[in-house]
Amino acid sequence: MSKEVWRPGNMLYPAPPVMVSCQREGEKPNIITVAWAGTICSDPAMLSISVRKERYSYDILKETGEFVVNLTSKNIAYAADWCGVRSGRDYDKFKEMKLTPLPSQKISAPGITEAPVNIECKVKQIVELGTHDMFIAEVVSVSVDEKLMDDKGRLDLGKAKLVAYSHGEYFMLGEKLGKFGYSVAKKPAKGKKSGKTEKKSDKDKGKKTSSKSMKNSKK
Repeated sequence: MSKEVWRPGNMLYPAPPVMVSCQREGEKPNIITVAWAGTICSDPAMLSISVRKERYSYDILKETGEFVVNLTSKNIAYAADWCGVRSGRDYDKFKEMKLTPLPSQKISAPGITEAPVNIECKVKQIVELGTHDMFIAEVVSVSVDEKLMDDKGRLDLGKAKLVAYSHGEYFMLGEKLGKFGYSVAKKPAKGKKSGKTEKKSDKDKGKKTSSKSMKNSKK
């Protein structure tokens, strides 16, 4: 397999194009779409987003120290793209995209009602990098659309039709290939399968013998 060698660049794809909502007290809420977001710790639950300093939301995030990460699904993919190329200085993004502010449980900034999952975050540290600064935050509450819960009370994100961003394009997640750990999961013992087959064969064999005996008796 031949390869082309490129200069260093952001090629960690696909990435989640999340809609980050934030708000200053007394001002309209805003949404910034970012693809540079990720999980960084499980206990305590933490994540990060990276934002350019010149973005309208940057100062809001820095001053308030809180935001909501809203997962993007197919039904709000258009809004996610629009919010990523338009500035909150010029538009009321909730109003323009007909999105509904969702009151948060632990912070002042609202989430987005139409998003399948809303992750409330409090900023713990801001790391200055280069073109972007990284906001490291702790997850303080999570809200999930009840429609995504199965009959056993488990979350089924496959129903959400989540969107991924890859090299300038949006894609909807599709075929399920397996679940965590499927590569090392124990496979059903062959003996059990063959045992069932043997029993079935013996049963069938018995039926054939009985039928033959009946025929002979009729004769």
